Amino acid sequence: MNAPDWMFLGRGAFWSAATIAIYFGARWLNRRKPRWWTSPMLVTWFACGGLLALLHTAYRDYLSGTGWMITLLGPATVAFAVPIYDKRVMIRRHWPLLVVGVLCGSAIAIASSWLLASVFDLPPEVRRSLLPRSVSTPFAMAAAAKIGGLPELTASFTAVTGLFGAALGDILLVRLPLRSSFSRGALLGMGAHGAGVARAHELGQEEGAVAGLIMIFAGLFNVLLASIVGL
Repeated sequence: MNAPDWMFLGRGAFWSAATIAIYFGARWLNRRKPRWWTSPMLVTWFACGGLLALLHTAYRDYLSGTGWMITLLGPATVAFAVPIYDKRVMIRRHWPLLVVGVLCGSAIAIASSWLLASVFDLPPEVRRSLLPRSVSTPFAMAAAAKIGGLPELTASFTAVTGLFGAALGDILLVRLPLRSSFSRGALLGMGAHGAGVARAHELGQEEGAVAGLIMIFAGLFNVLLASIVGL
């Protein structure tokens, strides 16, 4: 193996180790001070970005060293079948509400993404990367690839949406007259996907279950829609 190969492997190992170390450090911080702004996703995202800027490293080089983490999203997507099976009784009981929530939430998310992209006059490729931002990362990246977006960029948009969605979700839960656990879970699951599900589980078991189902069905619907659009 020549010198450039060794250098490439060394950089890849460094960024993989740095990302994992930052994440576990962020988890420790979040346990000590559980706030939305200490979320491990948010802290890891900003810390890695700051480290990239400090070391003058291109995002492309970072991805080349941590790409194996992205491949793990495949098994994670398949694992979403487990909670669907576990909550099959709830699905049969509330499937009309789940369908309506997913369709309405997805329509609002896609429309707001398109409006946001139009306001800032984003390039077509970035615009397509922004559209699936309101579903969980594995589904969002798959949808972005189908419609000609950049999956890695979509992952960043998705992370920001989830983190700030969970923060705003707390405010909306106080402001809006949402009394049932179903409506509260649906709000967080559709508006903040993974981060919202984590917050919903803190509110209650049923809130967490509903948020998880909404997140999964929204992801499946968006991937299916992207596949049809991408034909």
